[in-house]
Amino acid sequence: MSSLHSTRRVLRKAAVPVVGALLAIGINVATATPAAASGSYSGRAYVYGSGVVPDDFDDEGVVNVTTHRNSNVACLWQTILWANGYLPSSGIDGVFGDQTDAATRNFQRDKSLVADGSAGRNSWTKAGDKLVQRDNQNGWLYVVYQGARGSRSTYSSHEFVLQRSPDGNYRFYPPQGGGPYWATYNSRTC
Repeated sequence: MSSLHSTRRVLRKAAVPVVGALLAIGINVATATPAAASGSYSGRAYVYGSGVVPDDFDDEGVVNVTTHRNSNVACLWQTILWANGYLPSSGIDGVFGDQTDAATRNFQRDKSLVADGSAGRNSWTKAGDKLVQRDNQNGWLYVVYQGARGSRSTYSSHEFVLQRSPDGNYRFYPPQGGGPYWATYNSRTC
C-alpha cells in the first residue's frame, strides 16, 4: 500500500506543473485576438489610419503571393495598382497572384523601391502619398486615391473612393462596382 501511496504523491507533484503550463497556454490562446493574427505592422485586422490621411498607409502589413494572398487587403492593393496604371480593372479580384505580383514589381521599380513583388511598409507608404481627404461627415472621412493621369497610365486616369470610419478602419469602393468593402487582412469579400 505504501508503494501505491508513494506513486500517487509523485503523480500529484508532477501534475501541478503540467496543469499550470496547460492553463498558461489556454490563457494565452484565449487572449489572442484576430487583430493580433492579422500580420499588419500595427497588429490590426483592418487597414487603419489616424491623424493626417496621407500618413495612414505608413504602417500597413505585407500582402503578397503567400501572405494575405486571399483578402480584401489584396483587393485594395490591386485597386491601388489599377489606379496607378499597373493593372486592368479585371485584375481586381482579391487574390494576389502572378499578375498582381508583376504589377507590384513594376510599381516598386518606378518608385525606386526594392522590386520584390511584396507590398510591404515601403510600398504602402508610397501609395499613401496619393490619399487626399475630401470630406468629414460625423467622423467618417471621405478620401480619394488620386491615381495616375494622362500618358503615364495605359488604363487612362483613375481615382477611387475610400472611407475612414470614426474608429480609423478603412473601407473602399473598387472600380468595377460593388462595395464598400472593409479593408481586412483576414477575409475576402470583394
